[in-house]
Amino acid sequence: MRLGLNLGYWGMGNDSDNLVLAKEADKLGYSVVWAAEAYGSDAATVLAFIAAQTETIDVGSAVFQIPGRTPANTAMTAATLDTLSNGRFRLGLGVSGPQVSEGWHGVRFDKPLARTREYVAIVRMALSRQKVQFDGEFFTLPLPDGPGKALTLTVHPVRENIPIYLAAVGPKNLELAGEIADGWLAIFYSPEYAAEHRAGIEAGRAKVGKTMDGFDVVATVPVVIGDDVDACAVPLRNYSALYLGGMGSRDKNFYNQLAVRMGYDQAAAAVQDLYLGRDYAGAAAAVPFDFIDKTALIGRPARIQDRLHAYADAGVTTLSVATYAETIDERLATLRQMAEILDASGLGD
Repeated sequence: MRLGLNLGYWGMGNDSDNLVLAKEADKLGYSVVWAAEAYGSDAATVLAFIAAQTETIDVGSAVFQIPGRTPANTAMTAATLDTLSNGRFRLGLGVSGPQVSEGWHGVRFDKPLARTREYVAIVRMALSRQKVQFDGEFFTLPLPDGPGKALTLTVHPVRENIPIYLAAVGPKNLELAGEIADGWLAIFYSPEYAAEHRAGIEAGRAKVGKTMDGFDVVATVPVVIGDDVDACAVPLRNYSALYLGGMGSRDKNFYNQLAVRMGYDQAAAAVQDLYLGRDYAGAAAAVPFDFIDKTALIGRPARIQDRLHAYADAGVTTLSVATYAETIDERLATLRQMAEILDASGLGD
């Protein structure tokens, strides 16, 4: 198992701190640093900025939003970032959600699995420097009966294959990730629920005659280290409530649906009701401690080290640390402690 660093959304805090964290992760031997985008900062610019100031750590998009870019534009960006970073870029993709897709990008959120399949096929075609020709339900390249022609990417990426990851939550999307991607970007990952996740991915791998060998399971895991485990859970309550209650509509909230499948149906409904009713403090308080404990690493180092074995046994190959400590010194200490904990566990790659 390797360690990664998840910086989340750039511009949502002290960005100079995020750069310090990325540099420290690079020094500590973390394998990758991820940056996200929603409807604020874009991930590509952030990753170029980080890559220019680090040495060996990979930089990854978690995620580029599929409705926000044409597949050809994504291929251009991926090839450029891979070249500028000397082969350190990982391409994470996701369909976002209906509110962002339709409200921000003006793209209908229909048939997301079929759209993703076509999108990834075109990105791979472009990155392999084939002439891009595609006739699909969502994308037609070149457009017929016009001046367009099939073009070939002019940039030569450093690597023959840039790894592609999918952010997937639902069972069918997990199967698609196993079939067409090189890795999975997971959120609210619980080792106790991992068998259900893995079954979907394995089904997708089997469709194309592959096993889990070489497939990177990346779990983004909030980490808060301290003596009082209940106190460590407190900073994660607002984060959990936001996703379970506010990331999507009442009918289409993938994270809430995930919590239901994990067995937290009553709590998920309560959190959503409170959050949509603008009782944010109440929603945070309604998040079960057990849900946080199962999807985060909290408590003393020995407790976290023991918990790491559950993640490794469940098939996690990259554990992406999202630190929720208050100060930059505490966040840096978290990164260092996680490196020490992984080393002491004997699970490190």
